Amino acid sequence: MKKILEIDGDYLKCPDLARLAPPRSAWPRLATPPHSFAALNVQLAKQPIASGNFLPPRSDALEGLPLKTLLSMQGHASSGNFAKALDILNSMRNVPGKPTVYDFNALLYSYLKSQSVLLEYVVQVYHGMERFGPTPNASTFNVLLNGMLSLGHLKDAFVIAEDMFGGGFLPSFTSLSKILKKMLQVGDLVNTIGVFKLMLKLEYFPTEPSLSLLISKLSKAKMIQEVWFVCYALMSKGHFLGAYVYNPILWALCKSGQSYNALELYYWMKRKGIVHNACSYTALIYGFGREGLWRDLLGCLNEMESDGCKPSVITYTIIIKFLCGEGRIAGALEFLAKMEREGCEPDMTTYNVILHELCLQDRVDEVFRLLDMIENKGFSPNSYTYAALGGGLLKTGKIGIACELLLDVITRGCYVDVAVYNIYFHCLCHENRSKEALYLLKKMMEEGLMPSNVSFNTILKGFCRENNISKALKLLDCFKWNENGPDVVSFNTILSVACKQKKHSMIQRVLSRLKNGGVQPNAVSLNCLIQYFCRVEKISDCLKLLDYMTCNGSSPTIVTFNVLLGSLCKNGLVGIAQQVFKHLRNTGFFPDTTSYNILIHAFIREGNKVMVNQLVNDMYSQGLKPDLFTYGSLISGLCKEGNASVALKLRDEMVENGLAPSVVIYNTLLEAMFQRGTYSDVFSLLKILVLEGCQPNEATFEILNRPICKSWMKRSVEFAKLLELVDECKAN
Repeated sequence: MKKILEIDGDYLKCPDLARLAPPRSAWPRLATPPHSFAALNVQLAKQPIASGNFLPPRSDALEGLPLKTLLSMQGHASSGNFAKALDILNSMRNVPGKPTVYDFNALLYSYLKSQSVLLEYVVQVYHGMERFGPTPNASTFNVLLNGMLSLGHLKDAFVIAEDMFGGGFLPSFTSLSKILKKMLQVGDLVNTIGVFKLMLKLEYFPTEPSLSLLISKLSKAKMIQEVWFVCYALMSKGHFLGAYVYNPILWALCKSGQSYNALELYYWMKRKGIVHNACSYTALIYGFGREGLWRDLLGCLNEMESDGCKPSVITYTIIIKFLCGEGRIAGALEFLAKMEREGCEPDMTTYNVILHELCLQDRVDEVFRLLDMIENKGFSPNSYTYAALGGGLLKTGKIGIACELLLDVITRGCYVDVAVYNIYFHCLCHENRSKEALYLLKKMMEEGLMPSNVSFNTILKGFCRENNISKALKLLDCFKWNENGPDVVSFNTILSVACKQKKHSMIQRVLSRLKNGGVQPNAVSLNCLIQYFCRVEKISDCLKLLDYMTCNGSSPTIVTFNVLLGSLCKNGLVGIAQQVFKHLRNTGFFPDTTSYNILIHAFIREGNKVMVNQLVNDMYSQGLKPDLFTYGSLISGLCKEGNASVALKLRDEMVENGLAPSVVIYNTLLEAMFQRGTYSDVFSLLKILVLEGCQPNEATFEILNRPICKSWMKRSVEFAKLLELVDECKAN
């Protein structure tokens, strides 16, 4: 297992995370918008850079600078009239030493407080100050930073903080903390790490709640290297945190199939004196259970108990869930008993997991006993209970029982959610009771419970199952969908049936509705259409659609691929079928035995022995084994060539490989032997047919009723008796 974390003694080696540097905002690199202030741009162009002034002198300059001028500039900026405010700032140039950096700061502060801020105007002033002066000071950066924060421009706020630090000023802990918190809130984790790194440069440590949230979010996003970088950076500066901060890392590793890496981190934490809690152990137990490492799971549980940490309800429920997932209901019930012995009261989630598995294993009596026990303990079944029971019965084919159970629950007024209704809709539609499901859907909506797309799609599928496609298409427009409308599954439900039934007009209506709804067809839609074109033998359309799929990164399903190959071969386009086969193989698509069988059968019909042998060898190299159809095609081809003896050897190979030859194969061999007139081979093959219990069919008796066969009967009593046995098979 490739490890992300390397632990060397008491030190954790952090991976190279230079790539974690977040992309910088475009803020400091933006060119001055040429359309914003044409006059200002001309003035800037005429002004020598070395002058240190931002604006050129004006001929109509003021003699002095009354307070009302400054207030007027701020007023215009506050009202969003940036052009007028900038014009007033420009008019200050005839006053010696004006405008100062504080005048610029006042302009920026007032404008950023207005309700109509355009970022490019602020950038324009900032760039002008950087290039022509006055040089931004600490107040400038703080004004910009706070302004960007108030406007929600977090990336720009971060860039201003970096520029501030680069200019020799220190951004405050409060400002950086705000940026970090807000970036966490919006989920910008990459830039959050950038802020975190800047804080560390300044010897700022985020608060523990912020660090905990950062590590938790990185862990949930499975950014394992990034989360470890944060922890390593803190620990290298002697900043240690409690188990509750590290637990999300354990969970992230365990959820991503890296339980042994999590175990190494667990022991490292233990050596550092960090006391683990139930959540730490539960994370490891989850990881081991997820990967089927039961010995490690039980060892972890024992260590948890020996360390004086009691397993929680969640701990036991996780173990029970994984046991049930493997069908080990006896083990799950043992842990349920263990919980009760140790005073850990199971909750309804625990019981629901066990109820679902009992239903899957058709242990109805135990289901009712457990339900009685739950009620005696004062628990009430919830929506998850009904979903577990109904879903379990549905999966085992007990649809009638599931219908009765859910109907009873709903009519008794028990609270159920949409998921339970969806299971009931599925049961009804499976029994061709789509109209009842539709009536219940309307009633559910009248009671204020909004159905999901799954609800609508289940009923659409029900009507399609009953061959009522027109009703399904009508409902597509009548249903009160959520704001996004019907999804691609809705359209595919109807499209699939329309394609199977070769209803061209219905297909056109579905595709038109799909386009108008702004829904993009997916791989399922395209597979349905390819199969339809194959059925109606529109080969050119089929190949165009296949090319479109592969160019857009989709692949046909194996069923579609085989339908396409079969259609091409049926129409005598074996060469094109071979090209399609090779092309898809080169794109990483893996054919199955049926794919090879289609081509082998086609090349046998064409008498192309070279291609037949090549395909058989390729089939073995791909780890695929010939099946009954493969052998049948090969034996048929050999018999047509007159190689009945080789065909018989192939039949023996079939039996050695655990495949029982079909009556069609026996008939093919019998026909070949009769044509050769080999009485002894026919006799031997008939004996094998009878001994293996293969049931002869009409074609078998047609062969055996030929005149030559009757003449052999007269010459051989044994042969006549054998034919009597075959006749008995027919009678039976």
